[in-house]
Amino acid sequence: MTETAPRAQNGWLRFAIHYIEMIVAMFVGMFALGFLQSAVGIGSHSGHGGRPDLGYLLMAFNMCVGMALWMRFRKHAWRPILEMCSAMFLPAVPLFPLLWLDVIDGDTLMIASHVAMFPLMLGAMFLRRAEYMHPH
Repeated sequence: MTETAPRAQNGWLRFAIHYIEMIVAMFVGMFALGFLQSAVGIGSHSGHGGRPDLGYLLMAFNMCVGMALWMRFRKHAWRPILEMCSAMFLPAVPLFPLLWLDVIDGDTLMIASHVAMFPLMLGAMFLRRAEYMHPH
């Protein structure tokens, strides 16, 4: 086996670990900030005055904070951080009009957006795979 093969395997392992780190950071941000917001009366995911669109935007913001903090800790530049954070917001944008027209409900918005964000995060990582395959 050549020396390149172990380096490539290590690179893909780093890539996979970064993806898992982003998911963990996203959930930490979502739960930690969501808990704090609920504690001060900002609302919960099912609250927001019956506005699941606002609830989703707040939750996406919370997930972005967790991911952005972890990515800055790992010395990533702002552009890839913003690309990863956009994966939290982009899935909901085309769904908002459907929500507002009562074609879908808030639960469908949440489920569809969450299902879509994971491949979008992965896509953002593949665009810069060299960055995510090398140690920071």
